[in-house]
Amino acid sequence: MKPAAALAAGLALAVAGAAGGYWLGQHPAQEHTAATTQTDGGKPAPKLLYYRNPMGLADTSPTPKKDPMGMEYIPVYEGEASEEPAAAGTLRISTEKIQKLGVRTEKAELRSLDKQVRATGRVEPDEQRIYTITPKFEGYVERLHVNITGQPVAKGQALFDVYSPELVSAQREYAIAAEGVAALKNAGSEAQAGMKQLAESALTRLRNWDVPEEQIRALARSGATRRTLGFRSPVAGIVTEKKALQGMRFMPGESLYQIADLSRVWVVADVVEQDIGLVHSGATARVRIDAYPDKVFEGRIGYVYPTLNAETRTVAVRIELANPGLLLKPAMFARVDIPVGGKGQVVTVPASAVIDSGTRRIVLVALGEGRFAPREVKLGARDDNHVQVLEGVQAGEDVVVTANFLIDAESNLKAALGSFEAPGQTPPVAKGAGHRADATVESLDTQAGTVMLEHGPVASLKWPAMSMEFKLSNPAQQSSLAPGAKVTVEFVERQPGEWVITSVSPRSAAPTPHAGH
Repeated sequence: MKPAAALAAGLALAVAGAAGGYWLGQHPAQEHTAATTQTDGGKPAPKLLYYRNPMGLADTSPTPKKDPMGMEYIPVYEGEASEEPAAAGTLRISTEKIQKLGVRTEKAELRSLDKQVRATGRVEPDEQRIYTITPKFEGYVERLHVNITGQPVAKGQALFDVYSPELVSAQREYAIAAEGVAALKNAGSEAQAGMKQLAESALTRLRNWDVPEEQIRALARSGATRRTLGFRSPVAGIVTEKKALQGMRFMPGESLYQIADLSRVWVVADVVEQDIGLVHSGATARVRIDAYPDKVFEGRIGYVYPTLNAETRTVAVRIELANPGLLLKPAMFARVDIPVGGKGQVVTVPASAVIDSGTRRIVLVALGEGRFAPREVKLGARDDNHVQVLEGVQAGEDVVVTANFLIDAESNLKAALGSFEAPGQTPPVAKGAGHRADATVESLDTQAGTVMLEHGPVASLKWPAMSMEFKLSNPAQQSSLAPGAKVTVEFVERQPGEWVITSVSPRSAAPTPHAGH
């Protein structure tokens, strides 16, 4: 079968298979007489007209048969083939067929869409609450008061004591300068100013080295220097890093402790590229942790990072939230939901109503009395169950939400077979009338008396160009039907689905008016 016919047949497969399979189950393929039979209830049974091809091809049979794939032909009863033609751009399906396909509709409604942007992330310490203990002078670790990583510490708790010759020397200088200021109390102003400057210089050095004020005041009062200096925690938190060892020598700027305040933490979530436009700083976010499935932690988006991860096509979003009881621990896996407010009342349809072909989006609108109209739509925002329709459907219209792909398949088939002529053109001629087509012979079966032709459009039947098999009315016609020959054939429908060639002639150079149209 050539592309045009193949397309039509393929589009008909879904509808024919669904509807036809049901018919086969309800009406087993068996031979019927032309006379009307009676049912057990006394009501006349529908009259069997013929059996049609299960793939929707133009082939029928008066008796049960199978196609080359082994599928049973579908019986057609009186009343089924006489459906009123649908208007242009619509599809008509019988009420019985609608029920068997399970077609269900819902109204397009005005509603506010509340979308949830979902992302995954991880718990991280608040970078603004991480503190490093770094001496600003050279010395030695004299004693450790906190000697375990992960140990909680209170604000002001002693961490370690250090000994530094530089520190002892600086204390001595300050003590001497302080004594000199007192001794030169009655001396000239120039001498007093010089001694005060020396004392201020020594004091500034001690303060720059983070010597506690109480130790400086004690030094000024007594003049007694201390051999060691104690370092205390600047914040309540957890020791996340400890490099200090008993007796070790350290250099200026060397980090000995790191303490993190975990009373507030960050959750850094990876939001996919297509959703990042919906996320902004200040928005509320809900965080769920696998370790606490019954708890929901709420926070706010503090920052949307300006860079995109090229490998994952995601943008990092920082969520700041409280951590009562220190339940949230760094590196925990987090699931994040970010509610995105809607833009008021908008026209929406159920998400299942949209048929997305990849190049266009279609919604089937139910017009009543078994009529359906495919509408191309432009979509907007969506939530879990509904999608906004910007163009194509109005509020209050009924749209198909189930079996719509079957209806669309049948609609496409009808369009492929019937859209080659303008609306309002006369229907196909009656059975037995002659038709004419230009064709090319593909193959010839002399034993069966059939020929496969690739023919052009047949206006009288509303057929597109396709390849199909014809029977020969006379064996003498075989001489004019060699494979590859270009011919003009006239044919009739002897019985439903049986097309017989009545005459064959070489294709004329100039086309002649078609007979029988």
